[in-house]
Amino acid sequence: MTDLTTQRRIAANVLGIGAHRVWLDPGEATSIALATTREDIRDLIESDAIKAKPVKGVSRGRARIRDAKLKYGHRSGHGSRKGRKGARTPGKREWVTKIRALRARLRELRDDKTLPPDVYCKMYRRAKGGEYKSVAHINAHLTAQGYLK
Repeated sequence: MTDLTTQRRIAANVLGIGAHRVWLDPGEATSIALATTREDIRDLIESDAIKAKPVKGVSRGRARIRDAKLKYGHRSGHGSRKGRKGARTPGKREWVTKIRALRARLRELRDDKTLPPDVYCKMYRRAKGGEYKSVAHINAHLTAQGYLK
């Protein structure tokens, strides 16, 4: 078969693509071999003897499936984890989430006059000191003290 390296290179330049993406029609090999100028190559491109192959891409299909599974909580077992528990959700972030929930609950109880101001103040300081581990815990404490029914 004839050597069409030069024609491939010129065609790549004319099409503005890489040489590996140039498709040369095997049936037109002789007419392609005779093409020596850029104008000849342009004529062959117009007659579809030379074409640009489509770009090859990496499919995102599998990634989308994986992301959907992660979204509803799958693929997060022990084998998929790197780092300890505190690296996945830092202790500070856990504390911030918890204290905001506790303070919101205390504020709610103070505003609807369930807690008197002095009790609110004590409970607020105890929450800050880490005495309550959740909103349920603070509610249980207040029920035991007789402030909640």
